[in-house]
Amino acid sequence: MISFLDFEKPIADLEARIAELRATAENGQLDIASEIDKLEKKSAALLKSTYAKLSPWQKTQVARHPQRPHFLDYVDHMFEDFMPLGGDRRFGEDEAILGGPARLNGRKVMLIGHEKGHDTASRLKHNFGMGKPEGYRKAVRLMEMAGKFGLPVITLVDTAGAFPGVEAEERGQSEAIARSTEACLSLPVPMVAVIVGEGGSGGAVAIASGERVLMLEHAVYSVISPEGASSILWRTPDKAADAAEAMKVTAQDLLSLGVIDRIVAEPLGGAHRDVTATASALASAIGEELDGLSGLAPAELTARREERFLKIGRG
Repeated sequence: MISFLDFEKPIADLEARIAELRATAENGQLDIASEIDKLEKKSAALLKSTYAKLSPWQKTQVARHPQRPHFLDYVDHMFEDFMPLGGDRRFGEDEAILGGPARLNGRKVMLIGHEKGHDTASRLKHNFGMGKPEGYRKAVRLMEMAGKFGLPVITLVDTAGAFPGVEAEERGQSEAIARSTEACLSLPVPMVAVIVGEGGSGGAVAIASGERVLMLEHAVYSVISPEGASSILWRTPDKAADAAEAMKVTAQDLLSLGVIDRIVAEPLGGAHRDVTATASALASAIGEELDGLSGLAPAELTARREERFLKIGRG
């Protein structure tokens, strides 16, 4: 059953009415098929018009939807033969960042990404997708392995940011993020990064610094959360919507600014409404990007990566 966001309340009310009428029809009390059909069309039209004009803050809410697909959902729907590899060989395992070799439509790849979890237990296990130093060092290890064996790297980014806890700082969080970003930029193999939900701060950039950066239609990507920016600028998180508008967090804004290279369309109403269709569109887009990068020499790949980031903001 779909969970509705606050701005979807009119749609939720219609869907509740449709469910009531269906229950009545199933009990054989009335023949109200035409009324149900009318309401279903009205609900579909309202959903379409609502999602055609989402504000940046509403897109942020969609990107954070509790039912939005995460890394393991994409593994199930897009990849074959995924073999998760754990540990950074220094401290331990970080369940917020997962990765390992896999196949995408028969192509061997190295897959890395954030996993947020879907319920209380899994969210705690995966630390809500907030990576710790050992997670980013694991990402570096996997990228180095990919370079050694000639595997293109695919990353699925979905994090509010790197874990800000004291223990993470004690173990060198900023250094680990910097090393992971450096590993991305120096990869001798193609790298395609996809922002599938939230792309928050250095915790996202650390595994998103590829020569091609894609975003799902309703994902967001920013240096800080709208609430965080609001708290700094206005001393209150209540102006998060204004902050989201000013920060240009949406895929559409970021494409126009040259921060990302491509937007992948989501099903009407968001990725959570049809995970299979979302995964299919994403697999096709990633495959096309990898086809375009195949055959390029390592020096050309690193030069492209460097150039795409240096040109951001040049106008």
